[in-house]
Amino acid sequence: MKEYAGNDGVVVEWRPDLCYHSRNCVRALPLVFDPDRRPWIDAAAASADEVRAAVAGCPSGALRIKAEQRQAVVEVGPSANGPLLVRGPIKIVDADGNVVQELEKAAFCRCGGSQNKPFCDGTHKTIGFVA
Repeated sequence: MKEYAGNDGVVVEWRPDLCYHSRNCVRALPLVFDPDRRPWIDAAAASADEVRAAVAGCPSGALRIKAEQRQAVVEVGPSANGPLLVRGPIKIVDADGNVVQELEKAAFCRCGGSQNKPFCDGTHKTIGFVA
């Protein structure tokens, strides 16, 4: 996980292992999220409220605001021809019942082609997955 400090104490956390490159963040705030720049996130390039709104649009949970209030209700739904999107307190356990990760959002693979299972890595776009 990487952290990027912004205005008014906002810190954006990025988990590249959860990102499936929906580009919602880039479309929402291209001055903050620029995949051609290093570092690619400049959280100080917009107001804290704008950054929060853009991060809230991340469907996979790869982006989040550090130490923000977490959602208590779990929501599950498929995206069009893409991953299964889950929002809420999520515990991912292995076959032995050990907690592997705890997340607020996740995008789970539905196409079967992800190299980062159970998470979506965007492979559905290249293999022509239709649901």
